[in-house]
Amino acid sequence: MTSKPEVVECDLLVIGGGINGAGIARDAAGRGLRVVLCEKDDLAAHTSSASSKLIHGGLRYLEYYEFGLVRKALQEREVLMRMAPHLISPLRFVMPHRAGLRPRCLLRAGLFLYDHLATRALLAASRSVTFANHKSGSALKKSFQYGFIYSDAWVDDARLVVLNALDAQERGARILTHTACHSLQQRDGQWLAELRASDQFGHDLQVQARAVVNASGSWAADLQHRFSPSLPPKNLRLVKGSHIVVKRLFEHDHAYIFQHPDGRIVFAIPYEQQYTLIGTTDLEFKEDPNRLEISDQEIDYLCELSNQYFEQQIGAQDVVWSYSGIRPLVDDGQSDAKAITRDYRFELSQHGAPILHVFGGKITTYRRLAQEAVDQVAPLLGVHRAAWTANALLPGGDLFCSVPDNKNVVSFKDFVRSCCETYAFLPEALIWRYARQYGARIHLMLKDCDCLQAMGEELVPGLYELELQYLSKYEFAKRAEDILWRRTKLGLHLGASAESIVDAWLERIP
Repeated sequence: MTSKPEVVECDLLVIGGGINGAGIARDAAGRGLRVVLCEKDDLAAHTSSASSKLIHGGLRYLEYYEFGLVRKALQEREVLMRMAPHLISPLRFVMPHRAGLRPRCLLRAGLFLYDHLATRALLAASRSVTFANHKSGSALKKSFQYGFIYSDAWVDDARLVVLNALDAQERGARILTHTACHSLQQRDGQWLAELRASDQFGHDLQVQARAVVNASGSWAADLQHRFSPSLPPKNLRLVKGSHIVVKRLFEHDHAYIFQHPDGRIVFAIPYEQQYTLIGTTDLEFKEDPNRLEISDQEIDYLCELSNQYFEQQIGAQDVVWSYSGIRPLVDDGQSDAKAITRDYRFELSQHGAPILHVFGGKITTYRRLAQEAVDQVAPLLGVHRAAWTANALLPGGDLFCSVPDNKNVVSFKDFVRSCCETYAFLPEALIWRYARQYGARIHLMLKDCDCLQAMGEELVPGLYELELQYLSKYEFAKRAEDILWRRTKLGLHLGASAESIVDAWLERIP
């Protein structure tokens, strides 16, 4: 006899465990709402772990007169750096000037505007550079003599999602991964959702929610069509962006931004110490977003552009890893994929119980999107608490101060040095990784550890049982893929057998 599914009552059901859904769940839980979030796969399993890993204003959007979007993103850039100083760090970008493309005067004017559209306290201003006199010039072809340097920031995108979900849970939200929303219907002035676990990691349940947020990204338009037929159908443009990873092409810590004759720009970014990350492409995508991989043409495109700038030439045989993601963008009538707005839109239906559909957005503006989404929904539920997330740290961000503060950002190396002294029995490289991923929660993970033996077995190089226990207990990790490719990036450094070893260990957890 089949047992009845668990019934859960809540104020807000959030569908989608990407950056927007996790951010909304966190904001809503912090305002006192009872929140349930469901995600059909792992947190950040799709678009939110397939970005260029940048917190940036979007310099190229100035060409399309998206001044409001760029200003909003630039304002958020330093807010996020203070919120998560362990995950987000300053990064200087080198832009070589290329004859025949955007003129130097235009680039200089754009960077001046980029510097002054929002207040900067943590990032250096842009400047001109002569490559013969700068470390970034050695990797470039000798034909590139001049360029510019400006500031943006680097982020561990998948971990940013996980920490928003973790903070939401610690504020009372219930986070359900590998759990799909199978059906959603209104009954007696509420939403009744049937949630189905996709594997052995969960169980089916019913959720009775006073309101719903559809933050399902590439699937958002389909869900709106199914659950809010009274609203005009929303047209999303699915734009595929792919990246490749190759062995390190330069030794310094700056990144590059390259112009392509077709008008696109591509980044080349230091990645995981030993590698260079190159991307992204912008291609219309009309197939199944559940089945996504880079094409041979995209690999050739990125390699060819890299070869136009770097002395060291690469080809498809040099790609050690690649990934692709779908950006679900609001259709604003642009024929060119790279010109479509990256801003977000909401559609609110109050036909019975309220449901808010979220479309578009970018990782840099996720916190603002979440705040505005909850601002719309919370009053409908009788909750009028003020927005709060701009002044609250994400878990692990309290390196020196318990509130967002510049010291947490500028003194990160001092925090690492302190950790090296406290955990002198661990290799320095491992402490750097722990500090970047877990911040101050390194102390929670390593509580009571005073020797290497206390870490448990080293199942694969650099991954001890203690960290696996932490990730499975606190960070919703259930599969080796969750751990090796999203919670950490160890999969890039390990052999093919690593996943089976980690999965075997996880299967032994009760």
